[in-house]
Amino acid sequence: MRIESQQPEVLTLQQKRRSQDKNIQNVFSEVLREAGRQGYATAEVTESNEPLQERVQASWNQWYQIERMGGRFATAESPQDLGESFGRILTKAYEQGAYVAPTSFLKGLSEAELKSVQNSHWLAEPIDVDSLTEEGALNLLLPQAAQVDLNGDGFTRSGVAYGMKFPDSSTSREVTQAWDAATADMPERDRMIYELQMMAPVLFANLTVAPDGTVSQRDFDDPDWVNPLTADGYSFLKETQSRIDSLDYFKNQMDPTRYATDRHFWSSFQDNLRQAGAN
Repeated sequence: MRIESQQPEVLTLQQKRRSQDKNIQNVFSEVLREAGRQGYATAEVTESNEPLQERVQASWNQWYQIERMGGRFATAESPQDLGESFGRILTKAYEQGAYVAPTSFLKGLSEAELKSVQNSHWLAEPIDVDSLTEEGALNLLLPQAAQVDLNGDGFTRSGVAYGMKFPDSSTSREVTQAWDAATADMPERDRMIYELQMMAPVLFANLTVAPDGTVSQRDFDDPDWVNPLTADGYSFLKETQSRIDSLDYFKNQMDPTRYATDRHFWSSFQDNLRQAGAN
C-alpha cells in the first residue's frame, strides 16, 4: 500500500500580499460601515467572535509584516516602531470614532503621531490638517490597501496626494474577480502598466481643448470632472474589445512579443469578465 503525503501549498509573496489586501479591506470596510460610510464594494462580511477593535489591530499587523517583506517600508523611522505606532493610532481612531470625523481626530494627534501617519503613507511633506479634504483625511486613517475613493472621481486621495489604482473601492465584485484572475501570476511591474491603461479613460475624459488648440486637464475639484468608469452604460467588456481591436489594427507596427503579450492579457481579462458575469 502506498501512502501519499500532501504537501502544504507554498504561497508566493505576491499571493500573500493579495490575501492580506483582501483581509484588510474586509476589516476596514466593516469599520467604515459602522461609521455610516461606504467601504470596498468587494468587501465580505466576516463571521468572527473577535471584537472589531482587535481585528483592526490584527489585520494591520498582518498586512504590515507582509509589506515589510516586500520592502515597502524603508523610512527614517524604524520599521518596527512605525508598525507599532501607526497600529496604536488605528486602534485609537476606532475607539474615538475618527471614521465619522477624521479631520477632528487628526487635529488632536501629537506631532509624533502625525509623523507616524506621514511615514506610514510615504508622504513627502508634514501633514497640514487644515488643508485636507474629507477623503484625504479619512484615508490617512486607513492602511493603503483599504483606502477608498470617497467622492467617486476615480482617484484615491491620501493627505493631499492623489493616487490611481485599479480595481479601487468602487469596482464591482465581478470586475475585480476577473481582474484578479487575469493578473494572478503577473509581475507587479506589468500589472501596474495595465492598471494605468485601465484608468486612461478617466484621464482622457477630463482633457479639454481651448479654441486656440491648447490641451489641458480639468482640476480634480472642477464640477465638470467626470469618471466614465462609474457612469451608467460603461462596459468593461467593450473596453477590453476596444483594446484588442486597437492591437490588431496596429499589429504590423508593433514588436511581435509586445503584441502577443498585450493581446493575451486583454483577451484573458475579457474571458474572465464574461465568466464572472460582468458587463
